Amino acid sequence: MSRIISKSPENTEILGEKIADKLRGNEVIALFGGLGMGKTAFTRGLCRGLGVNDGVSSPTFALVNEYSGKYNIYHFDMYRVNTWDDLYSTGFFDFIDNGVLVIEWSENIEGALPDGSIKITITKGQDDNERIFDIEGLEI
Repeated sequence: MSRIISKSPENTEILGEKIADKLRGNEVIALFGGLGMGKTAFTRGLCRGLGVNDGVSSPTFALVNEYSGKYNIYHFDMYRVNTWDDLYSTGFFDFIDNGVLVIEWSENIEGALPDGSIKITITKGQDDNERIFDIEGLEI
């Protein structure tokens, strides 16, 4: 496991860009962390690292946003997913192995994550802008 400390939303985006450099195009990146922890900022940086330069936002109401860059990127928000039926209705299983999946609120679907998923747990640091990223499944 790697632990990275981000001091700002900008640092969080840079971390996302660094991780993008290590991807092969079929990863599942499961983000764990509460409201305001920087999941969307991380995803914005990851997408920028994969050639997506604008328009990255939380898919809260759409459930999934699609971006085209070096790879197809599918950005899920599982906040409102509470049952297997809810999960199936998102099309989640159809996207696996068809691009990079980035999943916010992965704690709601942890039992459905495929083996080999990259798990990133984000917690608050010592001040309002500091975030601690614990990364499993990928060497940084």
